[in-house]
Amino acid sequence: MSGFGTGALGRVVRAGVGRRRVQALVVALATMMAVASAVVAGSLMVAASAPFDHAFAHQHGAHLSVQFDPAAVSAAQLQATGRSSGVTATAGPFPVATIRPVDRNGGHPPALTVVGRSGPEADVDDLDLRSGRWATRTGEIVLSAAFTGPDLELGATLRGSDAADAPTLTVVGIAMSASRTADAWATPEQVTALASAAGPLTTQMLYRFAAAGTGGDIAAARARLTAAVPAGALLGSQSYLDTKRSADRNAAPTIPFLMAFGALGIAMSVIIVGSVVSGAVGTGLRRIGILKAIGFTPREVVRAYVAQALIPAGVGIALGVALGNLMALPLLADTEQVYGDTSLSVAWWVDVVVPAAALLVVAVAALVPALRAGRLRTVEAIAIGRAQRTGRGRWAHRAAGRLPLPRAVTYGLASPFAHPVRMIAMLLAVAFGTVAATFAVGLTSSLNAVAKAQDPEDRAAITVIGGAVHGGPGEPGGQPRPGEGGAAGPAVDPARIRAAIEAQPGTASYYGLAQTEVTVAGIAGSVRATLYQGDARSGRYEMISGRWLGGPGEAVVPTRFLDRTGTRIGDTVRVTYRGDTQTLRIVGEAFDTSDDGKRIHADLAGFAAARPDVYLVEPKSGVRPAQYAEQLGAVLRPSGGEVLVNSPSEAEGLILVLDAMAALLTLMLVAVAALGVLNSVVLDTRERVHDIGVCKAVGMTPRQTLGLVLASVAGIGLLGGLIGVPAGFALHAYVLPVMGHAAGTNLPPSILDVYSPPELILLGLAGVVIAVLGAAVPAGWAARARTATALRTE
Repeated sequence: MSGFGTGALGRVVRAGVGRRRVQALVVALATMMAVASAVVAGSLMVAASAPFDHAFAHQHGAHLSVQFDPAAVSAAQLQATGRSSGVTATAGPFPVATIRPVDRNGGHPPALTVVGRSGPEADVDDLDLRSGRWATRTGEIVLSAAFTGPDLELGATLRGSDAADAPTLTVVGIAMSASRTADAWATPEQVTALASAAGPLTTQMLYRFAAAGTGGDIAAARARLTAAVPAGALLGSQSYLDTKRSADRNAAPTIPFLMAFGALGIAMSVIIVGSVVSGAVGTGLRRIGILKAIGFTPREVVRAYVAQALIPAGVGIALGVALGNLMALPLLADTEQVYGDTSLSVAWWVDVVVPAAALLVVAVAALVPALRAGRLRTVEAIAIGRAQRTGRGRWAHRAAGRLPLPRAVTYGLASPFAHPVRMIAMLLAVAFGTVAATFAVGLTSSLNAVAKAQDPEDRAAITVIGGAVHGGPGEPGGQPRPGEGGAAGPAVDPARIRAAIEAQPGTASYYGLAQTEVTVAGIAGSVRATLYQGDARSGRYEMISGRWLGGPGEAVVPTRFLDRTGTRIGDTVRVTYRGDTQTLRIVGEAFDTSDDGKRIHADLAGFAAARPDVYLVEPKSGVRPAQYAEQLGAVLRPSGGEVLVNSPSEAEGLILVLDAMAALLTLMLVAVAALGVLNSVVLDTRERVHDIGVCKAVGMTPRQTLGLVLASVAGIGLLGGLIGVPAGFALHAYVLPVMGHAAGTNLPPSILDVYSPPELILLGLAGVVIAVLGAAVPAGWAARARTATALRTE
């Protein structure tokens, strides 16, 4: 026989593919979905593995951002520091001013660090301009993407301060700095004009070093810079390692999630593609015998059937790579928003490794049955391929026949047992699909619970700001949080605010809040403290263990605080605020991931010098927050107070991205499972087409035929659901704590215990739904087939 190509072997391959169009289509679709899901999962895993490193390398980020006093060092001296030992690149000097802006609604976002740059391009910290354009004249500003929000977006305006003559700034662009070197940028002239006594002008220099991999390297470089300028000229610095730790900590929770979906996708791909291809080859035994009878060698037969599997699989793989890239793009775009990178794309090696692995799986799946068939003698292959395998599954037919069900249904329930391997493959496909659905439902419920549990102080409808604040500016990233930033001016007497709130007819409840810095024995540096006045149960954090605050002398802390200090619930800590040291007993472990665990919650009454920064108010039912704020503001604004209506809190960007990933990957895995069922039912239906014709000849109606085929998968679907739901439940119980530990926290029951019994029952029925969806098309074909046509078909 001639070699593969245009000769006899090539004609056999093309004829085999054309003759079994349904099986070829199923192989193509199954491989396409499997490859697409693997490409998406692989791309997201790569993007989430080191998001900061990708963005930092893309932007030539600053290893060290340094603030200098322009009165103590000249621009020429600063430029000369670029020739210091170990410095490989510099940018600057740039003028820097800190402003307390007022947004278009009169609100006070956190303080903005504004840097004067003539353009986004630089040898160090080469900014990505995400939208709009760069600020080129007075009255224009470019915001960091990490600082944008509903009132701080492209085209928004804000004033530089509360002063009557403060300049109005229009947001003309949104930019991203992986190094987080500024909250906003403007022209150097604009920044110089913004500087004031409250925010004196400083100078920024950005550096890259030959050695910057450790904190020691950064400390040594900073020491060399300090020595290169006059004493007292260096005011402060920011290391990229701190920003990297924060970014990596935010990305860490996504890794277990993606690994779980990736493992499910890989397992299902192997099972589905393997069963589809091996089934397609296994059903062609009679044809293999005929090929041998007309002179084909065993090696040529094996090559022919492996090629028949690889052709549709190759088409499916190519389509899967293209589909996976298309589906990954919007998710990668969302991931860019979260991780601050504008260079994310599908890694080239993912597009190489995934199709190569898929081809290997297809080749092995086809080779095993083809080799077995190639070793069969000619007469044996023809006999096996032609004979009906009536001996298998008789016990199942006898057992099903005793059930009080119609005969067509019992016949369908027992029929899968005639092909145990095919039945197991279908069962595994349904089970894995149910696992994916169960895990995804639990994951999205848990992520939504996380979004609801974070920042409970944001739940209040009204925020009353009393003027001066204890704490410094908040982190960039959106709307002001209570106690972070506020109106610059004299503080309103808290007693006056409380009296005004209590006198307001629509008040349902309220509490005072102060966010400030304290020191805690055993922790280096300052610790962020949230101090509560009054009944703060409506603003309490979700408790992992222990209880919420009950009065003075108690503290609630996050998991990382306990880990840092080696303490546990019941232990005491010494907390100092403005010289006032108090011993607080830890009564609860809270779900709080902010400030890297350097956070403590306590009662404000325990510290004599503490005063509330804000009051958080909940109006009575039926009272409109806007109307309430207007009435209360009329009372407090003359004294310097401010009343703000809080916008409904939304899920964080990372949670929204994970929700989208879970939904997409689950749909793909369920589709792959349904395709596996479709293939098995197609093979069974074609093998039993003669039997179906006989049943129709003796009176079986199309509806009974439909029930027969669907019943053949319903039992497997139910069993797959019973296996998949507990497995998905267990996967959720394992992955969620791992995600929490990656973020540095344990998780409260409200995040872990998200399944309800009715929900688990419905998820168990998902296996039946997957199986029925996969069997619907061949069941319809069998029901519509004419009796004579079915009897003539072998």
